[in-house]
Amino acid sequence: MNTTQDIAQALAQQHAAMLAGTAIGFEQAQQASDATLSAEHAAVLQACRMLGFVEHDAQCVATAWHAQTQRTGQFSLTDWPCQPEDFDILPVPRAKAFPACPKNLGLYAVLPDAAWVARMAQAGVPTLQLRFKSEDNKAIRNEVRAAVQAVRGTDALLFINDHWQIAIDEGAYGVHLGQEDMDDAPIDTLRSAGLRLGLSTHGYAEMLRADAASPSYLALGAVFPTTLKRMQTAPQGTGRLNAYAKLMQHNPLVAIGGIDESSLPVVMQSGVGSIAVVRAITGASDPEAAAQCLQAILRKFSGPSQNRPKTTL
Repeated sequence: MNTTQDIAQALAQQHAAMLAGTAIGFEQAQQASDATLSAEHAAVLQACRMLGFVEHDAQCVATAWHAQTQRTGQFSLTDWPCQPEDFDILPVPRAKAFPACPKNLGLYAVLPDAAWVARMAQAGVPTLQLRFKSEDNKAIRNEVRAAVQAVRGTDALLFINDHWQIAIDEGAYGVHLGQEDMDDAPIDTLRSAGLRLGLSTHGYAEMLRADAASPSYLALGAVFPTTLKRMQTAPQGTGRLNAYAKLMQHNPLVAIGGIDESSLPVVMQSGVGSIAVVRAITGASDPEAAAQCLQAILRKFSGPSQNRPKTTL
């Protein structure tokens, strides 16, 4: 097996579980710049493209595979890189890390308003996110304030989606940001305010960028197709989720995207400590019963949550 094509095709076959989206052939996976690389480095890039990786993620994997080869002294077709040092991930603990949250956040309900937050806090859902969409700052502040009040005296941990300044003002446990929001939010300000920070990721490049901020947790997705948000990347699938979770196991991890009762067991086998759901609760005929069912399944895969003092008034 000497040619780049032979190696690329063998890699794509060996790691078929990493396919997301539509597979492409070797001819489509070639780029002119590949000619400047070693046969093995180019082959990894081309195999990743054949498996549907977007280019910046393919580049991350190829660079890590090269580092793995140098570290071990041999190129391996079978060993998908999963060691943090091969991705230049900093060791932990880190001096400028965000405050820690429980390793196992358990069931994580993403909810549209404070009324839903109150309802799920009373139902015993351990982790909640208020994802309130509005252009009215007063309405946003009122919802965040009401949501913070709603979890007082319960075990629920409340994250606020996007509205970081109001989350600070109102004393929320944490804030959750998307990749695009990282450019606008002052990370140092959030850290110094004592907020926990969760960051969304959709592949290797975004995971590495998010991990560099040393957040409290990483969200990995979308695992399965979802109609709630238009995604720029294909659903990642459980093959990629398994690799992501192994690489990022030094972080609390939340899997998100199209997860329901039937798919929850295979998702939890990846080693993530939490699953985030939207429609599995808000679209259920009996949301409280749905939450209880999901938590019963989760308890089979993870131990009890830690560091959950009740929030007092």
